[in-house]
Amino acid sequence: MKFSTSSVVAIAALAGSAAAFAPSAPSFNRITSSLSMSEVAEDNKKVTKKKKRMEFMSSDSFHRKGFRDVRDGVEKSMEEQFKSQLVDELRSNDFVLERNGVKVYLAKDFGFCWGVERSIALAYEAVEHFPGKTVHITNELIHNPEVNDNLHDMDVQF
Repeated sequence: MKFSTSSVVAIAALAGSAAAFAPSAPSFNRITSSLSMSEVAEDNKKVTKKKKRMEFMSSDSFHRKGFRDVRDGVEKSMEEQFKSQLVDELRSNDFVLERNGVKVYLAKDFGFCWGVERSIALAYEAVEHFPGKTVHITNELIHNPEVNDNLHDMDVQF
């Protein structure tokens, strides 16, 4: 692409006069300092999700560690619901049991993971700790109909 001499001169003239439109140093500094102070004020007013979460977690209504006053009863209840002599026997026999010519194998990782067990225990503890109150959880804790039915029977809402 070629430019004529007159167009190059016109562009050079415009570039030289562009400084005329730039703000002078004192007024420019005043504008930027007022903008930065308003930005700081907005940052102080802005409450992020993290700040809200941290405030809630430090409140008295947040119970991350559960409720020790009802824990023993909940542990017994969970043991009655989820422990089985058959599973214990399978585990003690290297996860294999044979009866009447039929072999039954149990997965070595059978059962709930620690996190699921903990969340079920927390839900049960909350129901026991707050009798007569409605307990809400955001969703099913696990895709296990027996656990979800137990929670519904305890009047847990999800």
